[in-house]
Amino acid sequence: MAAHYLGFDFSTQQLKVIAVNEHLRVVYEDNVQFDKDLPEFGTQGGVRIHSDKLTVTSPVLMWIKALDIILERMKSSGFNFSQVKALSGTGQQHGSVYWKQGAQKVLQTLSAHLPLHSQLDSCFSITESPIWMDSSTAAECRHLEQAAGGAQALADITGSRAYERFTGNQIAKIYKQSAAAYAQTERISLVSSFGASLFLGDYAPIDCSDGSGMNLLDIYKKMWSEECLNACAPDLNGRLGCVQAASSILGSVSSYYIQRYGFRDDCRVVAFTGDNPASLAGMRLEEGDIAISLGTSDTLFLWIQDPAPALEGHIFCNPVQAQDYMALLCYKNGSLMREKIRDCCPSGSWEEFSKVLQSTSPGNNGNIGFYFDVMEITPHAIGIHRFNANKQKVSEFPMDVEVRALVEGQFMAKRIHAERLGYKIMPQTRILATGGASCNEHILQVLSDVFNAPVYTIATANSACLGSAYRAAHALAMQTSGSTFAEVVKLAEEHTLVVTPRTGADQIYQPLLKRYAECESIVILESQNISMN
Repeated sequence: MAAHYLGFDFSTQQLKVIAVNEHLRVVYEDNVQFDKDLPEFGTQGGVRIHSDKLTVTSPVLMWIKALDIILERMKSSGFNFSQVKALSGTGQQHGSVYWKQGAQKVLQTLSAHLPLHSQLDSCFSITESPIWMDSSTAAECRHLEQAAGGAQALADITGSRAYERFTGNQIAKIYKQSAAAYAQTERISLVSSFGASLFLGDYAPIDCSDGSGMNLLDIYKKMWSEECLNACAPDLNGRLGCVQAASSILGSVSSYYIQRYGFRDDCRVVAFTGDNPASLAGMRLEEGDIAISLGTSDTLFLWIQDPAPALEGHIFCNPVQAQDYMALLCYKNGSLMREKIRDCCPSGSWEEFSKVLQSTSPGNNGNIGFYFDVMEITPHAIGIHRFNANKQKVSEFPMDVEVRALVEGQFMAKRIHAERLGYKIMPQTRILATGGASCNEHILQVLSDVFNAPVYTIATANSACLGSAYRAAHALAMQTSGSTFAEVVKLAEEHTLVVTPRTGADQIYQPLLKRYAECESIVILESQNISMN
């Protein structure tokens, strides 16, 4: 019988499902849009923004009802659940779910005659789950950093300084503001482990990779940090349960799915993880690779072995190789900044932008630019800053210099910040590019030159959901034959090589990267002075 693997993605705006066959080809795909398909919950973009504009939540029952809908659709379409050997999934990182006392017993005794949402509607002590868009925990963040000995000390333990969206700070706020609800809470899940719990019919453990985004996990020991737990809320260890590796097989699907949908009784549930780690799997990164998404915001995923946590960026446990790590960097000033400079070109077209870029030399004759229309995350800076070859600030560049300064500057920043987090370019390093700007070969050529590595493009849509299906296949193969993730996903479609670094590029950019870092320090200082005034 053909083998299928399922991946589910509990994302912000929708629940997605992908099925792949034994050759890792997609054979089924569907989604439930929360706003459109579940209007009774009254969400906008899948969320509820509260009156303070800082608190952002999603109704936990909406996610459960979406799972009911998508499974019924699959059943109606004739999808053969008995072919599914394993399933896994992903959830938006940093969201949390609060199970009420007695909920575990309900999970373990579900009736196959009723939908999930009608049986679980009273199982939550907090019905509105805090999610990654929430920014209401500034006080809790400062408290946690102080308890850990400072922002860098916290990053050294958990991989990140305190962030308002991170789960530890959200739990601390709930304990402080809703002590009775916290007291009634039997288990706290992440969105990912909540999804796994629904399939397991029991509380699923949080995996190390998604657990790294909580400001609670010691990323080296792969255990909760008692120091961080105690700073957030009492008796938190028992409410979180143990953590497990992202590739762990947690058990088989509960009898609910066997009886209601026809799943096989040995269909394995593989630990669910966060959407960023699942994307690393979907993009099929390998050791030394870097994935760059060039979209509205630019995002980097890095596969690293020797992390150096900093006050910028995040270090997570690697979702497919337990002893390694992944780093994440996000930049607000991505494609919108590129479009703004493009609009200044004579015809305002990408063709003209590319021609101008092509007409200039790598290194831009020593001219360097910083282009931050909005306050950047990394570095924390704002404004347009231009430096000539003598490191002197200038008010403007000719258009050809401006275009190259923008593109080179964006990529030099990414390389510098990645290396600060412990990333090392190796001979086998590949850059996997996705997102809107990845279709522009001239932009990718600059990327290749700055990183001194070949650039490949990937056709992966819904990479987190697809990565979950890949992870399900990998976990089963690892158990039976010890296969690595890279060996399993060799079956998937190849990446496409687009450009390679030009001869001599490294000699040009090595000294320029050093000077860019020096200029960045000046820009950060100026931005601090602006914000203070």
